[in-house]
Amino acid sequence: MSSDERFDDIEAELRALAGSLDVPAPPPEQVAAAVRTRLEAPRPVKRRRRWRIVAVAVVALVAVTAATPQGRQVVTAILRYAGIELRLGGDTPAPVPTPAPLPGEREVPLDEVAGQVAFPVRTLAALGEPERVTVADGGRVVSMFWPDGIRLDQFDGRMDPFFFKRLGPPFPDEVEVDGVTGFWLPGSHPLGYISREGGGEVPLRQAGPTLIWQSGDVGHRLEGAPSMARAAELAGSLR
Repeated sequence: MSSDERFDDIEAELRALAGSLDVPAPPPEQVAAAVRTRLEAPRPVKRRRRWRIVAVAVVALVAVTAATPQGRQVVTAILRYAGIELRLGGDTPAPVPTPAPLPGEREVPLDEVAGQVAFPVRTLAALGEPERVTVADGGRVVSMFWPDGIRLDQFDGRMDPFFFKRLGPPFPDEVEVDGVTGFWLPGSHPLGYISREGGGEVPLRQAGPTLIWQSGDVGHRLEGAPSMARAAELAGSLR
């Protein structure tokens, strides 16, 4: 079976699930309708298939969340995009009480970063040279820091998830980032890391509003921008 056929099977199952559940509350219905509208909107073929799978999963998520009171209390769906696992639930998750660094995180001069990772590293031209750069987990993640709390993480987006995020309402918004589909996570949320050794989960900290997207084979998360529009503008300056 080809990958397209597998995707079609997943899509069919998720559509059947969404259609079979009773969704009585108006807000979930409105959200589902909005997602379905985006689902059917014309898109370039390669990006459209990836977004269709994610969007149908969101429709199923909305239906499941509204179907039972218990559904509002737990994680109801896991979506994976750009090397990040989004764990969506009906309630706001408890915050991470104690911040922690990425595994093996160390500061590195900007001009030495390229020789320590296996993927192309870029910076935000709109902000100039970062104040600080770190490499973590044996070259899996590069993080760049600017004033006002702006942080850009870069990692290989083709592989299994590196980061995970626990999200309650408000859920992610779709946004175009330099010609590709990204997601804006508007609220504060727990951020964690899936380590290379054994796949253990490391709670990191309470993250602020974040933009996530994939450029080529590299996943990105941009945290600290004051709005979705500003985050997309900064992401568009990646050079």
